Amino acid sequence: MILVIILLVLLLFGFFFYNNIIGKKNQVTNAFSAIDVMLKKRFDLIPNLVEVVKQYTSYEQDTLSKIVELRSKATSDSISSAEKASIDAELSSSMKGLMVNVENYPDLKANTNFINLQSTWTESEEQIAAARRTYNAAVTDYNNSIMMFPGNLFAGLFNFYPVTVLTTTEEERKNISAKDLFNR
Repeated sequence: MILVIILLVLLLFGFFFYNNIIGKKNQVTNAFSAIDVMLKKRFDLIPNLVEVVKQYTSYEQDTLSKIVELRSKATSDSISSAEKASIDAELSSSMKGLMVNVENYPDLKANTNFINLQSTWTESEEQIAAARRTYNAAVTDYNNSIMMFPGNLFAGLFNFYPVTVLTTTEEERKNISAKDLFNR
């Protein structure tokens, strides 16, 4: 009788653990989907920004072409999450350079369309940052659940493995020199 009770308690704990982890895993998936939605919004802004900048500037055509090419790669369905993150970092860097160089074009800076697009871009960047924080919090919660005792005993049994949090690249961590930005 005691063996049956112990088995029943272990079975109930296994069900509870499994359902709890599935919920946390789904939160991780949902949080990553939110990042995807925000990136799509940002990618949809790029053609409009590029067109407005082209109308007002003699900005390097190579840079604008690179931004358009990166956007095309990023919106492709055939890339992995890791590739998407890499392209996103490269695209962010190119767009920062574009926005800084806009300072050289007073007519563009005063253009209402550009001002609206730039504002939307900034808002989009803030939403992406918030979505990344939410994703990392969900990943940390999930990872803690499968790595801490007694969850770690069941995690391998149910094939739950840790997920990697999103990190910034070494280049993104570097201190930005305003002097270098304006002397391009």
